[in-house]
Amino acid sequence: MEKNYKNRPKYNGDKGKSSLLYGAKVPKNHIRLEAYGTVDELAAFIGVLYDQEISSKHKKNLEKILEHLFYSQALLACERDERPKVLNLITQKEIDFLENEIDEINKELPALKSFVMPGGSVVVSHCNVARTVCRRAERVIVKMSETCFVEREILIYFNRLSDYLFVLARKLCKDFNINEKTC
Repeated sequence: MEKNYKNRPKYNGDKGKSSLLYGAKVPKNHIRLEAYGTVDELAAFIGVLYDQEISSKHKKNLEKILEHLFYSQALLACERDERPKVLNLITQKEIDFLENEIDEINKELPALKSFVMPGGSVVVSHCNVARTVCRRAERVIVKMSETCFVEREILIYFNRLSDYLFVLARKLCKDFNINEKTC
């Protein structure tokens, strides 16, 4: 049976271009799309982590982080001069949130004396996958900052977020009574 595609809606992305937040058209391999696309991927992995059987405190923190990631995507998807004043920014407050959570979690963990290998359980593995995607997002954002304006706080935020996900993975091992694999 032959399909009739004449009446289907036109898709703007079919020609290898995509629109940024305020309509500018760029190639699909543009660094902005790579940056906010990688952050989107990170948000999906954090969503998977959120769906695991973890404490309500961890879930609450992950919800807050997801909000921060959506703010970041919006900031990465437009030029500085295109941003309306109502666009939420990543500020020192969001960085402080992560740093405070890292400090609180670290109080409950033994000091590191060797490398920690990822894994041990599905939930810990999901956390480590999110951590590695976060590191990749950070690298892409740093690359983007070489040619486009990126707030210093966004760069710091993603560095701290990967640190948070690292200590969260260790805390989840403790919460689930899993021995950390070290080398």
